[in-house]
Amino acid sequence: MKLFFHYCSFGFGNCYVLGSADAIIIDPGHMAKQLLEFIETNDFFLRAVLITHDHKTHVQGLRTLKRIYNTDVYAINRVIQDSQTIPVKDGDIIDIGPFNVEVISIPGHSADSVVYRIGTLLFTGDVLTTGLVGTTASAYGAKTQINKLRSRILSLPGDYTVLPGHGPPSTLEAERRFNADINDYNDLQNRKPGFKIQL
Repeated sequence: MKLFFHYCSFGFGNCYVLGSADAIIIDPGHMAKQLLEFIETNDFFLRAVLITHDHKTHVQGLRTLKRIYNTDVYAINRVIQDSQTIPVKDGDIIDIGPFNVEVISIPGHSADSVVYRIGTLLFTGDVLTTGLVGTTASAYGAKTQINKLRSRILSLPGDYTVLPGHGPPSTLEAERRFNADINDYNDLQNRKPGFKIQL
């Protein structure tokens, strides 16, 4: 099975194509010539599009893609870029051709943010990137996101490859140990009452 990484200059986002004979595409932020050539050169049958969240830098290429390929789109939101989707929810296990896809909802960065687990690959969108977690609009959103990441992602047994929506890939073990946002949050939670930071 091949994993193709495409860096989208629009929004500096990551798009992924995973496949052998059948393929899926994750977060088509921009349908560039290189991306189309990879699909066509490998004679892939594009089974589905997976959307981690409905932000422009992750879905801008969807309209172009849908003009070329008649393929299903999976997302939490029912409509994205004027395309009807097959709605997913937390805990869904979806069989798409040879792919077994688990849907893990991690709200915070956006209400519709999900992680897709396929084997030992985690397509994390913007909720988990190398060394950081997704930006949120409120302290409540940040707490919700961190707690969900800890209970649903960081607690997964073994190691996984983390494939984020922006930035380089990582591993789940590296994020458990070195992710600054997660470790800062853990430090805050573990401080004793009355603990003062010296400035």
